[in-house]
Amino acid sequence: MAFRAFKQTHVFEKQSAPKEKDKSSIQCIACCDPHVYIGTKDATVQHLILSSSTDLGSGQSKTREGRARKLGSSNQVTQLRVVPLYNHLLVLWDRSITALNMFSLEPVPGLKKIQHVSLFEVCDSMPSAQAQCVEMVTSSSRRKLIRIHVVGVDRWDVVKEVPLLYDPRALAVDGTSVCVATSDRYLLCDIQTGSSQELFPHNHSRQCVFVTSVGRGEFLLNGPESLGMFVMKTGICQRPPLQWPQEVLAAGVCFPYILTVQPQVLSVYSMVDQQRKQTVSLTGAKGLLSTSDGVLVFTERDIFSLRLVPIEEQIQALVRHERIEEALLLLDGVQGHCPLDSYKELLKAITCLAGFVHFYQEGFSEAKYLFITGELDPREIIHLYPDMQSCLSEDFQSQLDQPNKGRDLQVLWQGDRSTFHHYLAFLGDFLRAVKGTELGLRCSKEVDCALLRLYVELGDSENLQQLVALANECRLDHCVPVLEQHNRLFALGSLYQSHGNVIDAIKTWVKIADGFHKDPSCSDVYGHIVRTLSQLQDKEVVWTFSDWTLQRNQEIGVQIFIKRPPDDRFETQDVLALLEKYPLAMLLYLEFLIYDLNSEESRHHNHLALTYVTEMLQEEEEVDLRKTRGKLQQLLWESKFYDVSTVYERVKSANLHMEEAILLGRAGEHSQALKVLVHQEGDFQAAEAFCCRAAQGRDPQGRDPQLRQTLLLTLLQIYLSSEELTSAAVDLLNHNPLVFAAEQIIQLLPDSWSVQLVSQFLVGSLRKTFHQRRMSMVQKALGQAELMRHKVIWMQASKTTFRLDKGQKCKVCQRDLAEPQFVCDLHGDLMHTNCTDFTSS
Repeated sequence: MAFRAFKQTHVFEKQSAPKEKDKSSIQCIACCDPHVYIGTKDATVQHLILSSSTDLGSGQSKTREGRARKLGSSNQVTQLRVVPLYNHLLVLWDRSITALNMFSLEPVPGLKKIQHVSLFEVCDSMPSAQAQCVEMVTSSSRRKLIRIHVVGVDRWDVVKEVPLLYDPRALAVDGTSVCVATSDRYLLCDIQTGSSQELFPHNHSRQCVFVTSVGRGEFLLNGPESLGMFVMKTGICQRPPLQWPQEVLAAGVCFPYILTVQPQVLSVYSMVDQQRKQTVSLTGAKGLLSTSDGVLVFTERDIFSLRLVPIEEQIQALVRHERIEEALLLLDGVQGHCPLDSYKELLKAITCLAGFVHFYQEGFSEAKYLFITGELDPREIIHLYPDMQSCLSEDFQSQLDQPNKGRDLQVLWQGDRSTFHHYLAFLGDFLRAVKGTELGLRCSKEVDCALLRLYVELGDSENLQQLVALANECRLDHCVPVLEQHNRLFALGSLYQSHGNVIDAIKTWVKIADGFHKDPSCSDVYGHIVRTLSQLQDKEVVWTFSDWTLQRNQEIGVQIFIKRPPDDRFETQDVLALLEKYPLAMLLYLEFLIYDLNSEESRHHNHLALTYVTEMLQEEEEVDLRKTRGKLQQLLWESKFYDVSTVYERVKSANLHMEEAILLGRAGEHSQALKVLVHQEGDFQAAEAFCCRAAQGRDPQGRDPQLRQTLLLTLLQIYLSSEELTSAAVDLLNHNPLVFAAEQIIQLLPDSWSVQLVSQFLVGSLRKTFHQRRMSMVQKALGQAELMRHKVIWMQASKTTFRLDKGQKCKVCQRDLAEPQFVCDLHGDLMHTNCTDFTSS
């Protein structure tokens, strides 16, 4: 069906005898809803009353005929105008204006005929000072002028005359402005000042010259070159002209449209884009009259009503015909004539309808933008998808009239799955865009349920997991069966968790981890369970699944206690009691207590040390053994909280000589510790390293050179006590020439040792001695220079000058002062710098 801005209805058909047809033809009409008045060729005025009911099937409207009045025997009725304020009907007949009562058609007493009038118009826009009267403009048939009359209840008076240069052919009034058409031009007159302004010429015949008031100080003229010209009362044009045919007889205004009459057709033009929107075939049309809701068009025998289709329906029709730009232009054009709320609702409606046009053309990006801009209820989109309708609540009723389009998606769903897949992808984009917004929050349950079902259908595991893991409004009664049906049990567990049902969530994941169900969407279900338990505030649930977690993997499972938030940890003793059955988990937890929580409890340190020993005795791999032993030794060296005696008994029984030596050193028995390392462990490098490490104390940054020298000397004596350890003693001396004093060591060496055997040590020791002596000299010289610098500064500060003449003698030694350095005592006597010691002594 083509777009229609107006609906046509046949209002009245004049019945007359065949011989009288020509004489009684309709010449003009006037209207004051529901009253219509017709003026005929035989000087008759007929009153009609329109019915509000219309037969839509036949396009007929019931009209009741009222009174009729015969004005005379000849001459046609030229114009009719209604003045509802006084119930007057003004009739121009035989070049005279007569006032009749608009109901009885009887002449109004006191209003005499106005003679010699060729045209007249009633002004509807009155100044506030004359609110109780009506102005009328008449054109004289004898003189080139127009008169302004003030019409009252029982009198009318001429208040002004405005002379013209040309005889008026047509005129229109708007407020204080009158637009006049003459035989060859158009004029604008100001009835207050009497001034006139020439607009432009024309070459129309008398029949085609007309002027129409558009309102708000604007007129429509039949201009040159078949143009409908819009002219403001200021004489300027603010709208583009209309391009219309040459034989336009009349024009009327029904915003936002201009209607024009030609002999065989009526055309409808938009004032918004100046395009023709509708044509109505009307044979023999003679003129038209604008009404409140459209126009009345008359021929010689008939009257037709063209009523404006509501703007909402027009916009919807344009959108259905995919004329989106026209619909938006129309809406924008009527914005100033609509209430703000109504305009906003219309804008939303047209935006959504435009979105559906793009939607069914697979223009998904534009459709999403338009749906969101138009604030479309997301449920309307969900409702279009056949397998998504179960996500909607039972009380939802779609407000869209889209039955055919809905069947299109049904066909795609059943047949063209590839195309339907694109529509599913759009649904996901749209619902994700509105989720969390004001639009989505109005129906958050339906949005989340539809998204879940959509992700399951598309196999989108990432988005599915993100949806169910975060806060959501999914209905469990709908979503749980969907997830179970598609074996999405990991997502099902997350859904349970997000709804506060943690036990069911973990039970579901445990079934996957134990192999009872398969869900490839998560490769590390066990790790996810551990992470969940480590963050869970419900400690009862953690205890419930702790044994299962530790039995699968002690190293990972213990994280349910280690990775907990600092303010939500379990009682340490409860955890230790549980971990007695899980040695590796116990070890890791004890390390956590000591190294992360900095526990200072002796039992924790003892327990960890003993656990290390037990672990070492059970390990078979050399790599693991070295790693555990390194941890034990680090603990024994650095911790100050374990009980040495308790750990020593366990270490000694396990034949761990290195650890035994460390414990003996911690007990102060360094000589015994070194003997264990030398004689039992047989590791000379470890013995030497023990001396260095023991000298550091418990603080790796600390240094005690004297203790180190003592320990190394003790180790040397142990080596020297056995001839079998001569090589170790020599190596010890050669490695530490800077530690041992040569004169002390020579006394300890056996007489059988040659100088060559200890030559490397002696050379290194002498070098050390010389180096230390020279460094002392350098330090002394630097100190003297620093002292001299301070003396110079002091001298400069004291501003005292000393004069040193040639041949001047030192006060002490009486030799000449030949060097630039000298000393001055408090009495002003000069002396050599090295003579100061003598004086001081």
